[in-house]
Amino acid sequence: MSHETIPLAGVIGTPVAHSRSPQLHAHWLKTLGMRGFYIPMDVVEDDLEAVIRTLPKMGFRGVNITVPHKEKALEIADTVTDRATLIGAANMLVFRKDGQILADNTDGYGFIENLKQNAPNWQPKAGPAAVLGAGGAARAVIAALLDVGVPEILLSNRTRVRAEILQQQFGRRVTVVDWVQAGNMLEEAETVVNTTTLGMVGQPPLRVPLDGLRKGAVVTDLVYTPLQTRLLTEAERMGCVAVDGLGMLLHQAVPAFERWFGTRPEVDAATRAAALR
Repeated sequence: MSHETIPLAGVIGTPVAHSRSPQLHAHWLKTLGMRGFYIPMDVVEDDLEAVIRTLPKMGFRGVNITVPHKEKALEIADTVTDRATLIGAANMLVFRKDGQILADNTDGYGFIENLKQNAPNWQPKAGPAAVLGAGGAARAVIAALLDVGVPEILLSNRTRVRAEILQQQFGRRVTVVDWVQAGNMLEEAETVVNTTTLGMVGQPPLRVPLDGLRKGAVVTDLVYTPLQTRLLTEAERMGCVAVDGLGMLLHQAVPAFERWFGTRPEVDAATRAAALR
C-alpha cells in the first residue's frame, strides 16, 4: 500500500539565515491547514549539485534558490523555462515525479504583481522606466517591464559596462545612462526602480539626486530593509506612488508554493505581517 509523505520545500543560499521565506511559507501552510515544511539550507557552491540531486530522494518537492547560486542552478537543472533562460538565473526548482529538475524564475512575476497590487493605477505603457542597477535582479525586472509593454528602459549602473551587457542582451528598448547622469533620467520616467543594494541596512546610501522625480510616477525599491528607504520617502514627499520591496518577495513565492504544495496562497496584510515577524 502507498503511504503518505509530508511535502518538503526550502531555500538554498549562503548565507541564508536572514531569509524571510521560511516564515512566509510556514504562515501559508498553517493558515491553509496544510501539512508540509519549508527549510532554510546553507549550502556552499561546491556542494550545491550533490545537495540538489539528493533532496528529491528525501521528500522535497522543490526549493527556492537565492544568492549566490541563482546562475549555477540553471546549469544543474534538466529543463529551464524561457523566462529563467532570458534572465540567466533561477530562483526556484521543481523536482518532478519523473525525476527531472525544472528551473524557473518568478522574480519578474513577483515584481509586476507587487506593482499591480500596490499601485493599481500603474500604466506601464505610459512612458519610460528608469532602472538603477545591472545585476541579476535588474535582469528579472527589465525582462518583466518589457513584457508588460514599457516602451523604453533607461538603465544606469555604477559600472557602466555591466549596463551595456544588459543593453546588448535586451536590445534597442534599453538605453544606458551614465551613473553621474542617473538623476536626470528620472525626469522622463513614469516608473522608477532601484534594483541595487544601495540604501539597504549596512550598505552605502543611494546618492542619486531625486529632485527630477515626476509627480504621479510609480517608484519602487527592491530593498525592504528598511521598508521605507530614502528613495520611497522622497518619492512620497514629491507626490509619487511609492511601493516597497517586500511585496515582490511575497508575490514571487506564490507560484512556487502552488507548484510544491498544490494550493495557491493569497498575499494579504496577514502575509506581510508574517514575513516581517
